[in-house]
Amino acid sequence: MNEEVLTTINRMRAVTISREYGSGGGEIAARLAKRLGWQLIDHAIVERVASELGTSLEEAEEHDESSDGIISQILNSMRNIYPVNTDTVPPEAFLSSEAYRWTVEKIIGAAASRGHVVIVGRASQVILSDRRDVLHVRIIALFEQRVTAVMQREGLDRHSAEVRICHKDHERAGYLEREYHHKPDEAQLYNLVLKTSLLNLESAVDIICFTLDEIACPRRDESGWALTRALLTSSLERTNNKKYEPRYTLCPATI
Repeated sequence: MNEEVLTTINRMRAVTISREYGSGGGEIAARLAKRLGWQLIDHAIVERVASELGTSLEEAEEHDESSDGIISQILNSMRNIYPVNTDTVPPEAFLSSEAYRWTVEKIIGAAASRGHVVIVGRASQVILSDRRDVLHVRIIALFEQRVTAVMQREGLDRHSAEVRICHKDHERAGYLEREYHHKPDEAQLYNLVLKTSLLNLESAVDIICFTLDEIACPRRDESGWALTRALLTSSLERTNNKKYEPRYTLCPATI
């Protein structure tokens, strides 16, 4: 990446990546972090939560972008009704959704303040919504494309892949709605929405980088825009495997 562009991008503190399951959002986040030299924060959030709350990783994962863990629900109900009978249950079994959410918010906030991080999911687009130095991205794809991707990646048959996608999308949406009263497909939560049905993953990373550059430095002279136009044209030509001839003039509002 051009050194001048990278220097400008580094004024930003974080990128959040929300994604439909099977859309390639996790891979895009990993490639973006590698290109920028930033830290990728994904499942590590869950591990940190477990560590800070002194609970097991398995119990923390029960709450990860999900409805309350069924085991926790049952045990918490038992504790309220039959407190004596649950004395032998380990404390970590009673991890509440409130404790989990508060700890996730603290970890994500600290990561953004530290800076140069790519954060995958965990409602980070809502938690960091008031920060102007954070870019919020949503990755989507056609359902059929996602089914094919999950079949190949996880070795599932078509029906199993469809069931898994629907389940994961439902769990992630349920978590965001229950904890923050938002839906993941609300456009106002994002600065940029990319459909990987129309882009390869590297081109998606290119466009995110261009957007970071523009937000970090909204006022640029014509030479700066010439560089951005050249980079974007190169990305589009690589995606379509043919020469790109723009039908419009690229300006800051279109990035």
